[in-house]
Amino acid sequence: MKKSEINFTVELDADNIPERIKWDATEKPDGQIDDTKSISVSLWDDVQKNTMRIDLWTKDMPVDEMKRFYVDCLGGMAQTILRSTGDEFMSTEINDLCEKLVEHLKREAEGN
Repeated sequence: MKKSEINFTVELDADNIPERIKWDATEKPDGQIDDTKSISVSLWDDVQKNTMRIDLWTKDMPVDEMKRFYVDCLGGMAQTILRSTGDEFMSTEINDLCEKLVEHLKREAEGN
């Protein structure tokens, strides 16, 4: 059986706030350890029938980038739900929300 690993290393400050996040994976083409400002990992707990989440971001990640990160995550979920279940309604609803959020972010960037 083939195995693949994804590894995250989080460097914390004295207050346990992430200063640096590094990641690598066995399937990455370049095989290099890369830095990132944020990770969001969701795991389905089949026993509890709920989602466990790990959301981390470095203290120097700008708020506007954090908001964009989550809009991008939602957009990815829309694609995944369509591809994995064929549920066009859910995919469209999530994409519609993403479009509204993008417009909100644009207005924020313009200062309105």
